[in-house]
Amino acid sequence: MVKGTKKGKSGLFGDPDIISDGSGIVVADGQCALIVDEGQILEVAAEPGNYTFDTSSSPSIFSGGLQGIKDTFAEMVGRFTYGGVAAKTQRVYFVNTKEIMGNMFGTATPIPFKVSDPSINLNLLISLRCNGEYSFKIVNPLLFYKNVAGNQSSAYNKETLVGMMKSEMLTAMQPAFGKLSAMHIDYTEIPLHTMELADALNEQLSEKWTNGRGIKIVSMGINSISAPKEDEDRIKNRQMSATLTSAQDIAATLAQSRADSMRDAANNPNGPAVAMMGVNAMGGDDGLSQALNIAAQQQAAAQTAPKADSWKCPKCGATVGGNFCSVCGEPKPAQAAGGFCPNCGKPVEAGSKFCSNCGKAL
Repeated sequence: MVKGTKKGKSGLFGDPDIISDGSGIVVADGQCALIVDEGQILEVAAEPGNYTFDTSSSPSIFSGGLQGIKDTFAEMVGRFTYGGVAAKTQRVYFVNTKEIMGNMFGTATPIPFKVSDPSINLNLLISLRCNGEYSFKIVNPLLFYKNVAGNQSSAYNKETLVGMMKSEMLTAMQPAFGKLSAMHIDYTEIPLHTMELADALNEQLSEKWTNGRGIKIVSMGINSISAPKEDEDRIKNRQMSATLTSAQDIAATLAQSRADSMRDAANNPNGPAVAMMGVNAMGGDDGLSQALNIAAQQQAAAQTAPKADSWKCPKCGATVGGNFCSVCGEPKPAQAAGGFCPNCGKPVEAGSKFCSNCGKAL
């Protein structure tokens, strides 16, 4: 915000803090002009143009679409009359209503973030550090003048305010990150969701920034976001554990770990024999052999398990597939309404609870 100055001949002799009737006030695009009388806002013009000041007319407002400015004006503004006596100070202030960019931020201390993945029952609290840049905009110049800038003699620059704004924004980041976590957004994908983060921050800061200072975050850009290595390892281990859904996966993982241990032992400066003693002490070959045996048994069971289209030959009793028995050549019986008995292979009627041939419970 900057105080307006007089132009032309009247500026050479007139009081710089007195605005006379008929004075022209030029408002450029991206500005909001506030006419202030003894600290009281008399007029507002947020639309570009050339305005003429007239003390005899009622208060006017040209909001230019700014947020909530008409309601604030109705609460704050009242025209003074001085009975022909000049006011002590009358000033015009121009408030920048454009997007103000180039505001850097960075987390001095880690911010807690909950990593949640219902598909693998993952709920871990980790610590994040991030840095980036944000932009803000003055959406209500009346609140900004009343609660922030005040009756300045010259100008109010953003450097006076951004230090406090940065501290308040980082405080609001924890609940804002909590909203992203509730959306099951991975912390590595947060830079892809900066609009959601900006909305969450505005929600957290609305009372202090928007309703108190007339300021709102427009956009954010995150340069980097990272978690400590130990937190990343915890997540990777949980994700890896969730992928081990079969004995083959477990055996393969153990075999890989065993191979890595043997390779590290071969490169051990104390000698591979000493290192292998440590490897064997941590489980030796027994754990790996057991896992491999489990995998082999599971694979054999999968190979010998009857397929969905298999049938039991009623002549030799073999479980086979296809239209003919591969053992004795007996043709596949016609499909009965109730299928075939899993014990003797005879057709059964639909709805039967026992095989009529062998009495097997179905």
